[in-house]
Amino acid sequence: MPFNLSKIAPFLFVWLWSTGFIGAKYGLPYIEPFFMLFLRFCFVILVFLILIKIYQSTWLNRNQSIQQIIVGTLIHGGYLGGVFFAIKLGVPAGITAIIVGLQPIITTVIGRLFLNQSLNTKQSIGLLLGFVGISLVILENTSIDTQNMNIFGLTACLVALISISLGTLLQKQLASNVPLLTGSFYQYIGAIILISIVTFSVETQDVIFSTELFLAMSWLVIGLSVLAILLLLYMIREGEVSKVTSYFYLVPPAAVFQSWLLFDERLGGWAIIGTILTVIGVVLVIKSNTNS
Repeated sequence: MPFNLSKIAPFLFVWLWSTGFIGAKYGLPYIEPFFMLFLRFCFVILVFLILIKIYQSTWLNRNQSIQQIIVGTLIHGGYLGGVFFAIKLGVPAGITAIIVGLQPIITTVIGRLFLNQSLNTKQSIGLLLGFVGISLVILENTSIDTQNMNIFGLTACLVALISISLGTLLQKQLASNVPLLTGSFYQYIGAIILISIVTFSVETQDVIFSTELFLAMSWLVIGLSVLAILLLLYMIREGEVSKVTSYFYLVPPAAVFQSWLLFDERLGGWAIIGTILTVIGVVLVIKSNTNS
């Protein structure tokens, strides 16, 4: 990828990733969550097959294919399945984004405990500030439809959080030489296997065809599952995990702002202060060297 794209990739990723919560909220009234993901992954696999053909991307060997299938099961199947199920159960888009936005803390803890990854003082402070900022946004938004935040919805958010954290670390450890296009293709193979088992076991596959569903599905396929995922995998391959995952701190404030703008979900003073602290924390993480 061009050098200039490397500079803007994090900001473009944050914006694209945060719109996924909004796209899900638009589309889910017309379709069941796991069946929506199943159809989405079918289209995404087709898109990546076309891109692989156009750019003549190298196919993976057996071990690489299995590794990417496992990563995809976590990042796309576990993460997106949890997010969509939570929103379908009534957990607000902003709250869902906040819970899974705690990923940098979980990823960093797992990385330090099991992978012996280093973290300097400034990065630690940055992660802590990000956590405080996210907590303030949570406090600001606890009054949003709290009666809908049932145990199943919150559990789905936690499953999504653990899945994206483990998937990110595995991707960094296993996929340094994996071509992005073919790697993504195999990831979605893993995801669709998991999601197809769930949807055909517990759902009816009923669909209410609407313009909103068409627009939501189109954006989730192209904007999220293709563009945002390619940016994420590129950043994981090229950067430190702690720096890459710190960008996820910016997703909840962006999602909360979009929810306020589009769905009139509350946005108050604590959320604004929390957003500022979050941005400062991310800056500390990405501007620090692990040797300091």
